[in-house]
Amino acid sequence: MTDEINETPIQRALRLKKQALDAKPKPPRGGRFQREQAAAAQSSSKSKPWMSR
Repeated sequence: MTDEINETPIQRALRLKKQALDAKPKPPRGGRFQREQAAAAQSSSKSKPWMSR
C-alpha cells in the first residue's frame, strides 16, 4: 500500500481503528438475538426522556 506514506496521522489512526473493529468478532445478525437487543433498547429509552425529540 503506497497510501501509507502520504496519509496524515489522523487518517492512519482511523484506518488502524477500523482494522481493529473489523478484527473483532461480530454479534450474530437477525433472529432472536436482534429482537432482544431492539427490545432492550426500546425499554431503556423510556427512562431517559431527554433522549426523545
